[in-house]
Amino acid sequence: QVQLVESGGGLVQAGGSLRLSCAASTRTFTTYTMAWFRQAPGKEREFVGTIIRLGGKTTYAESVKGRFTIARDNVQNTMYLQMDTLKPEDTALYYCAAENSLGTLTRESEYTYWGQGTQVTVSS
Repeated sequence: QVQLVESGGGLVQAGGSLRLSCAASTRTFTTYTMAWFRQAPGKEREFVGTIIRLGGKTTYAESVKGRFTIARDNVQNTMYLQMDTLKPEDTALYYCAAENSLGTLTRESEYTYWGQGTQVTVSS
């Protein structure tokens, strides 16, 4: 069982930056592929990006590529999402997810563990 807690959300103006964190309560953090998803009001949850368990490979949705960066600290059992050049369309509830896996996972159905989410609001 893994518990995930997101933090770092807030209100920011367009063009600004935020860094989200996802703290995982597990002693085997390095066995988990980690990901960020987001859900805007009235829309389905969508993939943002993922990082494999040893942190060597990241994959991003096209909508955030070049603006968002995922990293993980396998000592602190924490994953990060650095969001730069934010746009109003990035406004959403951001979730972190974890799955015990070797590979890159980009679909919501592939993840077993989820956090409660942290709200990001980007004003124009």
